[in-house]
Amino acid sequence: MPDLFSPTKLGRLELANRVVMAPMTRSRATNDGTPTDAMADYYRQRASAGLIVTEGIYPSEDGKGYCRTPGLVSAEHVAGWKKVTDAVHEAGGKIVAQIMHCGRVGHLDNKQPGTELVSPSGIRARGDMFTDTAGMQPISETRALARDEIPGVIAEFARATELAYDAGFDGVEAHGASGYLLAQFLSTGSNQRDDEYGGSVENRIRFAVETLAAMAGVDGPDRVGFRICPGNPFNDLFDDDPVETFRAFLGAVRDQGLAYCHVIRLNSIPNAPDIDNVALANEAFGGPLIANDSYDLAEAKQAVAEGMADAISFGRPYIGNPDLVERFEAGAELSRFNPKQLYSEGREGYTDYPALG
Repeated sequence: MPDLFSPTKLGRLELANRVVMAPMTRSRATNDGTPTDAMADYYRQRASAGLIVTEGIYPSEDGKGYCRTPGLVSAEHVAGWKKVTDAVHEAGGKIVAQIMHCGRVGHLDNKQPGTELVSPSGIRARGDMFTDTAGMQPISETRALARDEIPGVIAEFARATELAYDAGFDGVEAHGASGYLLAQFLSTGSNQRDDEYGGSVENRIRFAVETLAAMAGVDGPDRVGFRICPGNPFNDLFDDDPVETFRAFLGAVRDQGLAYCHVIRLNSIPNAPDIDNVALANEAFGGPLIANDSYDLAEAKQAVAEGMADAISFGRPYIGNPDLVERFEAGAELSRFNPKQLYSEGREGYTDYPALG
């Protein structure tokens, strides 16, 4: 019977245990998206996880949305990430890069001059976003992608995958949740196109399916995972029938040989529909599964033992507990973290949480 602390394999990724560090934006990169030495220390401290999934990394300057988030666009980005992957590997860990194109979610003050927000249909997302220049600001206007631009955006994901491997990552994860570009194409509320990338569910899933295929084409599908959360309304996302949409999407990628599906439950999400996302992913995808969202240790152990998931990812517990695996194994109390320092600059509230002992 599998155990939370036993090894497992997700595609080509061999994990020493089934405790995964979930992706979390921490806003510690430089303004131009270059990873810092502090980021290398942060991920190295957490390398006892069976797998680390990085914070979202933008694959193009148009794909950036938030302040001080990292990219995989330039040689400087690759060099910065190489320090991170080297640090994690030297500590015995495995790490994948989460590729996150924010699409219509962002603010121009957080982006390089001359860039823009692009999306399936040019429908502005409702909501506010923090900027270092002026504090909280309404999300900026967006522009609909022309049909002939779409292959170029898909190519950005493939190029970011190439750069991730150049930087030493063990794999990549496409971010298809939280209202970002892949989710925007999937969802009826943000995708109102009348070409082959919009309208029917078969058309709306096309962009995400082709993006994963392009990423898999770089060095095989068994280094490529993806993250989803059907029904999550975050970042003004809405879909008429998320179960139908994601059943079709998961069915379309079921036989691609992808490394894993990283599925977020709806347990901690307010105003979310009554959907069992883990059951949906197991049924429609059928491949290796990482489950996420507010699991405690007992529930995580049970989910793995009963075969509901191959691994469980933990987000906020990893902020204040760099040695989360060791604390779980020892039955030790978990440390609290300071929520005011989640997205602040510097090392305070980032690399200064102590390990046991």
